[in-house]
Amino acid sequence: MDTATNPLDGTRIAYRSFGALPAHGDPRDPAHAPVVLVHGTALSQAIWRGFGWVRALSPTRQVITLDLRGHGRSGTPHEPAAYAMDLMVADVVAVLDAVGASAVHHVGYSLGARVGFSLAAAHPDRLLSTSSLGGSPRSGVGVFDRVFFPGCIDALETGGMPGFLEAWERHSGHPVAAATRGAFLADDARALAAYMRESERDAGVPDQVVAGSAVPLLLVAGTRDPERLRAAHHVKALRPDAPLVELAGATHADTPRHPEALPAVARFLDAL
Repeated sequence: MDTATNPLDGTRIAYRSFGALPAHGDPRDPAHAPVVLVHGTALSQAIWRGFGWVRALSPTRQVITLDLRGHGRSGTPHEPAAYAMDLMVADVVAVLDAVGASAVHHVGYSLGARVGFSLAAAHPDRLLSTSSLGGSPRSGVGVFDRVFFPGCIDALETGGMPGFLEAWERHSGHPVAAATRGAFLADDARALAAYMRESERDAGVPDQVVAGSAVPLLLVAGTRDPERLRAAHHVKALRPDAPLVELAGATHADTPRHPEALPAVARFLDAL
């Protein structure tokens, strides 16, 4: 595991690089450019190996995975302001600079997709495309209460991760899956709560900026993920050129591991 330093605030970002750039060919050519994979809330870069993305993409491309701040092995500041979107975007740019990638294909799930929309707005020169898996250009007030349970941020702050998981199970009426429980217990509860607080205040990328972007875009959402499916259709109306793939029967949690998600992204990249 390597680390890059965000020059704006010194936060350390953990990353890994798989495969290698071709010995010949322009690294800015979409056919040869690296792919950066960015995970969702409370997860880590490990999902991309676990769900087979690294194994599938690395034989022909350099694949870069990273832990966003507050997640995995990256720095875990406890102040909400440390999770401003411009800092999270700068985390990704710091990793790209560390590996020497001038331009990449970005693939993001949930939070990672939201970072991708902001990255495309702030640094379009660093992106050859972005793929949004269950994502949207903005978060919105109350989104975590809807994803997890009402009062979930307060639960993190007062009961730590064990208290959060207990309340989540009580609200859902069934145990949290072992793998999910393990991923959450590996997180810093105060850092996650700080990120959630700031995320709900983030205005996101304005519609006119999304509509005016020239970065090629792929939209992927599950048919059982109504909030993100609506968001995908909204973005599609702003960007009629963007393909929209609906994953049959997929919930938000299912999206990156759905059997049609990876092939849809691979086809999109191959067509550029």
